Amino acid sequence: MHEKHLYDYAVIRVVPRVEREEFINIGLMLYCKRQKYLRIHYQIPKEKISLFCPKFDIEQLTINVEALVTICEGKKEGGPIAQFEKDERFRWITAVKSSSIQTSRPHSGFSDDLDTTFEKLYTELVE
Repeated sequence: MHEKHLYDYAVIRVVPRVEREEFINIGLMLYCKRQKYLRIHYQIPKEKISLFCPKFDIEQLTINVEALVTICEGKKEGGPIAQFEKDERFRWITAVKSSSIQTSRPHSGFSDDLDTTFEKLYTELVE
């Protein structure tokens, strides 16, 4: 029997018009301390976002979400925050923000296969 690992995940959302508080799920981030696992993935549904806000800057959104990926992956280009420990990076990215990129509050679960869990959650919550 495989050991179950406690993990936290958050859904990455785009809020095309912050004042309306409507959002579209565009990505997922999953963190497991014991396995030193931190993974992020996203896709930007341009057509859907344009329905909410035709003038929304998709190019800038892509740049900003890529910056989150760089931080999550701990790349030097991500600046000082990217050099934090994985749990600190997860907490920084999931901190409450009132910008056009937000995350859900973190949720927890147990998994014996983090990659499979990530794929399942991504399919259910993002695609």
